[in-house]
This record gives sequence, C-alpha cells and structure tokens, in this order.
Amino acid sequence: MRVINLFLLFICVPAFAQENLKYQLPPKNILDLADYVRPPSAQTDSKLEYMLLSYRPTYKTLADLNQEELRLGGLRINPVTNMPSATTFVNNLKIKKISTLKEMEVSGLPENPQLAFLSWSPDQSKIGFTNTTEKGVELWILDVASARATKLTEDNLNAVAGSPFSWSADSKSLLVKMLPKDRRKLIDTKNALPEGPTISVADGTKSQNRTYPDMIKNPIDEQNFETVLTSELYLVDLKGKANLFKSAGLYVGENFSPDGNYVLISTLSRPFSYIVPYNRFPNKTVVYDKTGKQVSEVNDVPLTEIMPKGFMAVRNGKRYMNWRNDKPATLSYVVALDNGDPANKVDFRDELFSWDAPFNKTAVSLAKTAQRFDRIIWGDEHTAILSEEWYDTRNTKTFVIDPSEPNKQPKLLFDRNSQDVYSDPGNFETIRNSYGKYVLALENNHAFLLGDGFTEKGQFPFIDEIDLGTKKSTRLYQSKYTDKKEEIYSIEDFKKGIALVQIQSATDYPNTYLRNYKKKNDLKQLTFVENPFASIKDVYKEVIHYKRKDGVALSGTLYLPKGYDRTKKEKLPLLIWAYPEEFKDKASAGQSQKNPNDFTFPNYGSFVYWVTRGYAVLDDASFPIIGEGTTEPNDTFITQLVDDAAAAIDAVDNLGYIDRKKVAVGGHSYGAFMTANLLTHSNLFACGIARSGAYNRTLTPFGFQSEQRNYWEVPNIYNEMSPFMNAEKMKTPLLLVHGEADNNPGTFTLQTERYFQALKGLGAPARMVLLPKEAHGYVARENILHLLWEQDQFLEKYLKGKTN
Repeated sequence: MRVINLFLLFICVPAFAQENLKYQLPPKNILDLADYVRPPSAQTDSKLEYMLLSYRPTYKTLADLNQEELRLGGLRINPVTNMPSATTFVNNLKIKKISTLKEMEVSGLPENPQLAFLSWSPDQSKIGFTNTTEKGVELWILDVASARATKLTEDNLNAVAGSPFSWSADSKSLLVKMLPKDRRKLIDTKNALPEGPTISVADGTKSQNRTYPDMIKNPIDEQNFETVLTSELYLVDLKGKANLFKSAGLYVGENFSPDGNYVLISTLSRPFSYIVPYNRFPNKTVVYDKTGKQVSEVNDVPLTEIMPKGFMAVRNGKRYMNWRNDKPATLSYVVALDNGDPANKVDFRDELFSWDAPFNKTAVSLAKTAQRFDRIIWGDEHTAILSEEWYDTRNTKTFVIDPSEPNKQPKLLFDRNSQDVYSDPGNFETIRNSYGKYVLALENNHAFLLGDGFTEKGQFPFIDEIDLGTKKSTRLYQSKYTDKKEEIYSIEDFKKGIALVQIQSATDYPNTYLRNYKKKNDLKQLTFVENPFASIKDVYKEVIHYKRKDGVALSGTLYLPKGYDRTKKEKLPLLIWAYPEEFKDKASAGQSQKNPNDFTFPNYGSFVYWVTRGYAVLDDASFPIIGEGTTEPNDTFITQLVDDAAAAIDAVDNLGYIDRKKVAVGGHSYGAFMTANLLTHSNLFACGIARSGAYNRTLTPFGFQSEQRNYWEVPNIYNEMSPFMNAEKMKTPLLLVHGEADNNPGTFTLQTERYFQALKGLGAPARMVLLPKEAHGYVARENILHLLWEQDQFLEKYLKGKTN
C-alpha cells in the first residue's frame, strides 16, 4: 500500500454569528482562508488498480472535545467508546479505479460514520476499518472492487491502545480485540474513597526521566488502567463469525507471521509505573500457532523506570522484536552489548539476531553495530540493508549484510552526517513479496534509492540505481522542475519505469501522477484537486538566503501582500515565525530545505494569513543553535538565538520592504520558548506571540528538547534559558496562548499560567489565552478561529497601533 496524504477541504460547521458568541471571529480575509474545505487523503493499492479517497472535516468542534476522558499511563481514553479521545474520524470514503479514473461512492456505510484505523488486507482486496458509535467501536470491511462496506461486529471492540484488529496473512479473517463479557466497572475517581495513601519510593538508584503527562497517580488509577486495557482476542471471519482465540489480557501488540502460521502477541503486566508511560511497563511476548496454542515465550521485559543517561540509552534485553518480512516465520531482534549505557566504552553497541520458528534452537547472530542499531530492511536470502546511528555525533552508517552468512563482513555503503541533507543518498525502495510484506527491491544485486534531492541550487528529487557489489550508483531520473516541486513516492513498475509522484507549485495544490521516467514528459494525472486558497494565489513568495554574523548561512520563506510594489518598497510591518533546531556543525546548519514551489497552505499555526492584512511574513526562518565538538548547542543558546533573529530582520530590511521598528516574532512549543527568550534578551521586536511553550526549565529538570544534561549538572544553563527566571527583564508585549489540556511532555499548561503570573506581577504587558479542551495542537474550529482573532487584534494593536 502506498500512502499519500492529500488534504482536501470539507466544511461541515456553519459560520458563526459573531454577535451571538463569546468566541470572536477573525477578519473576513483571514476567515475565508481559515474556513476551507479539506481534500481527501489518498491511498493506492500496490497493484495500482484502485485508490482509496478518505474524507474528514477540516476541524473538530468543542462538542467533539467535550467528552469523558481518562488519562492513564500516557494514554487519553474515552471510557464510553473505548477509543483514544483525540482520534480524528473519517466521515466518507470513495474508491477510484486508476485505469479509468472513475470514482465510486462506497455503499453500505453507516449513518453519520466515524471511521478510523483504515487498513488494507494483505491481498489488497479488502480494507478493514472501525466505526465509532455512541456506545463503542464496530469492525467493518470494505470490498474494494465493488466499493461496498459491511459491518462484521457489534460496537464491542477495544481500541484504547491503538488499532483493535490485525489482518490474517491469508486475508480471510482478522484478529480482533474485544471487550470482556464480564468487564468490571470503572471506579469513579471523584467519589471513591481511597483505601490508603499513595506511596512512591526512591531506593537510591538514579532514575532520570523526562516529564511525562497523563501518568497513573494512585491505586485507583491502576485498577482503572487495567480495566480499560483488558481485552479478549477473537478471530473474526469475513462473514462476522467470531471464535475466541485468547482469553482476557492486557494486549498491546498482535502480529501474524508472514506465512500466517504463527501470531506474535505482547501483553502488559503489573507493576505499573507512576513516572513513565505504559510502553515501559513490564511486558511479555509469546508466539502462538494459528489455533491459539502457545509455541514459545520469546521475550519478557521488566518494568523500565530506570534508564542510563543520554539519547542513545536503551533498555537491556530484546528490542525491536518482529517478524522478518523475507522469511515465512522468523523473528529478528536486537540486544544491547553496552548494557544500554552510552557512557560505556565498548567496540560494539548492539547485536542483531535472527530466530527461526518454532524457537527451540538458539538464535543466530547476524551482525554487530559499533553505534546504536537504527533499522533493518530485509531483502532476499543473501541481502539486507542495516543502518546504525549515534546522536551525539549525528553520524549514520549504512551496510549491506548477508543474513545467510553471519560471519561475512558487512559491506559499508554510506558513512555520513545525518544532518547533511545535501549528501543524503535517499531511501531504499521496497516491493511487496509473496507474503504481502515489503522487502528491498532488488534486480541482479542492484537496489534503488529515492532521494529528496536538496542541493545548494535548489531541490531536485531523484531515482538512483546502486550496485550493491561495487557501490556504484547510476541516476535513472532527476526532476528538472524549477517552477514546480516534484516528490517521488515509489517505483511501481521497474521494467517500464513507472513511478508514483506528487507535483505542486506555490499556487497549484499537490496532485498525484504516474510518471514514466524512461520517457520524456510522460505523466498521467490521478487526482485533480483545485487550489482552495485562491485569494492568496497572487501574493509574492520567495525563499531568501542570508548569513548570520558568524557566517552561518540562513534562509526563510518571504511573503509580501498581493499587489505590493517591490520597486516603490512601502515599509511594511514584519512577522517572523520560527522554531530553533540544534546542529553539531555549521555546514549542516547552513543547508536549506526550503522550496519556493511548496504549495502555500496557511494552516492555523502559521503567520501566512497576515499577508492578506498588509504584513510581510518571513515563515520558517532558520534559527540554528550550533554546538561543535565538545561544546553543546545550549551553552550559547541565547547569543545564537538573538543573532539568528537579528540576521533575519537585517535580511528583509536590506531588501527595503519593512519598518524594522515594527517586527513581531512568534512560535509554537519550542518556538514559543524561543519567542519569550527573544523578547527577554533583545530589543529587536515590538511584540511576540508564544503558543503552548515551556518557560521554566527547572520544571523539566532531566532534559528538554535536545538537552541531555540535567539541571544539577548545568544549573546556569537551565536558569539562563528560562524566561520565567528572567521575567523581570521582560518589557515587550507578549500574547501567551495555551491549550488547557496540553498533553506534551514538559509543556504543561501550568508553564504558561505561572509565567503569565510572573509577568503580570512584574508589570510586563502580556495577555494570556487558554483554549478550552485543547491539547498541544489545536483542533476545535471555535478555538482556532478565536485564536486567529486574538493574534490579529494583538498584531494590529502593537504593530500597526490600531485599537478596536
């Protein structure tokens, strides 16, 4: 299955009358852009016979967010429907036949469908999906050829931990998680009397964890977590007949072997943690045969609260356990050779193993990696692609290994800096094998690479053929567009040279095509989505390049209002939207991945809307934070941040377009943290907008973003980088926005509330807006439109000097 996300537009909520609402609407030119119809997402089958088009509303509503919710073990669950509470539902499906481009409405769908977990069967003839009712989750299937949907079960599925079903290898049945028939009732946490205190113990062992939200907090939470996660496993055939496969358990992973003779099942167990999410709870993995009889227990992982320090730290024991795609029933897994601790000095960090069913013999070692194992792409009996990486150096290596000869030395293909996008060789193409699994595409020991094609002169995606023996590459195709952008998704016919691509421009919506790269200008268009943002198609757009004062190359996408005269150069207010990124070298930091031919899609999070209000906008401005050698990026965070901002303002000012006394900066999450620091430590800006940020780093004491050192190791770094600790220096107007139900590690809503209290107490000009029911990203139409109004009012007042 090839997946292409094409966001089409779908209005489902009537416009509001502003005078009847506490919520406010943005000006009409912004509202027209914000209230768009969302395009469908498109998925094609691997045979390129059919395309699935799935539709969903542009936004949710506050009513959608106003649901019962349990927050346990890092999960947010609707306990009535047994679904993740943040699920975005599809509400319509169509099938397009690729040969004729004819679209068929899917018949048989339920009324007011709320569809999720769409999954093609291994033979690509069916699509499984769920429908959520007021009471729970049903299982449905769609026959692709006839475009007819059929319900298989009642609304008794359990989807709290992800998809509640898995296709069997023969596509004739599905393994389904259902609610136990004797499921116990949830405990009312508001009214239940606790049977004792909540106790946690520190036994003297270091346990440094990031600040996770939605953790289990007490014994009642533990019981409720166990209740909502418990399922029974049933095999359900395509007529809806269900047979019990496994009795009740805390199932979190089910996967058939490629030949369909075995099922790999993972189950959680107690003790549950109060400080880490459920994926670090104890779990056991067992292989069963297709009748449900246990074959072998293949993994037993204890509670993992304690981890060595560093991003490359891993737990001991078997990791990445899964079926090999190239074998009928063989597991592979990885074991750390350094006890999971990156501080240990060893020759090899990880070891990759292969283990044949029925798992009564010792697993075979296939390879050892000097750095941390990254991934494996299985090919055929003699070929697989192995990658390793190391975060601190940003080094990544790619090897060819022979799984049938473990003692054979791996052959190094690529050794590169992972942040060096100009040297990126691309991603290996895969094809479906006889088991319906994706494996490395090989022809006479030649593999194929699809690359993004970023260069100093622009972006030119490519297809390479590489000889895995000689390592010599031949370029089969490279896009030559300078006025459009082409993305290469997959090769669909190697002999004919047919690739699935997407083409767009700044004003042409991304559409999907079949390209014959062996023939000139041989394109077949598959989708025909028009530009939903016609009102901004004539704005000026350009990627500008400039340098920081230390010589680091920077870039940003500049927008100027429709009709702006670039010869007369009227002085405009400037809005800068950015997000800091850490790098280990200046050369990589200076590489640009911006393409002026990217379609201009003004999502709620950007400043692009305000090009319609007479502002210049520098979007996605480069804000690199660099730490070379033993120096960490955050050692000079503030200095580099201010230098990045000054360079961006100078670049647009040197073009003559702006009044540099009227510049605003904004960002979301770490971009909000950036914004508050810029207003605190520079006088470059007239105002700023900070959304869903963290402003007190002592509340994230065991690391944040890419910082691996804890607060007690470098308290000066944490304090200097915290806007809260420097609130007395803040004198610039700041709009603070946060979702009241933020679920992102470290960016608790409390961060904004406490920062605002400090600013207010110290006399700084600030406004705080808490959006009801919203998590880290905002989804409700009412909230998003009001957010746009808040930002517009704020900018009009502090940049244009207008008051309403």
